Amino acid sequence: MKAVRSLISTALKRPASFLYHLWFYNSQVWTQVTWLGVTIYKSPLDLWNYQEIIHSLRPSLLIEFGSWAGGSARYFASVLRDIGQPFKILSVDIDHSRVNGYSDPAVTFMTADSTSPEVAAKIAALREDYPGRVFAILDSDHSKKHVLAEMESLRPLLRSGDYLVVEDSNLNGHPVAWRFGPGPYEALQEYFHRHPDDYDRDVAREKKFGFTQAPKGFLVRR
Repeated sequence: MKAVRSLISTALKRPASFLYHLWFYNSQVWTQVTWLGVTIYKSPLDLWNYQEIIHSLRPSLLIEFGSWAGGSARYFASVLRDIGQPFKILSVDIDHSRVNGYSDPAVTFMTADSTSPEVAAKIAALREDYPGRVFAILDSDHSKKHVLAEMESLRPLLRSGDYLVVEDSNLNGHPVAWRFGPGPYEALQEYFHRHPDDYDRDVAREKKFGFTQAPKGFLVRR
């Protein structure tokens, strides 16, 4: 209880954006975010940022690790379709039972571990069929080990100018879910320790709306 009181006292001294972050996560309102009626489990501010990034980047291939109910795949497809150029979305998850029959010729749902060689081979093949920029987003298993493995698996596949978002780096006290254990934030730290020259942080995008569920997770491949 003493630790909780100390945490609350510290939180009350933080900026309003910090308190909003705690409210957004702890109220579970993020579980109520939908796109066209389908659960998406993302911050509306992040979603707005993503569509701005995608419109500027104009990727031909979008890679999503973590499909959940398919809401984000639908969202990304609608944004890319409105841009008006050929594109493909690869949405990878170990379980697609929640997708509930959604199908789109531009979206491939691949049931597999995102770190598997089969997924890497699929991405490499899609890069041949859809040359151009890639936008990749990591939102599956949030353990440090898994996120780090995902980043390592993408290392030979992403090229200069490609964009990577590592979501949920707010976990494990950054600033929410302080009992979560090492997660995406720690995976980012370890990855940059191993490969300091791979990415530039897009700090302007990260800070644009004063709140994100992906702190330090907006990255541009060098």
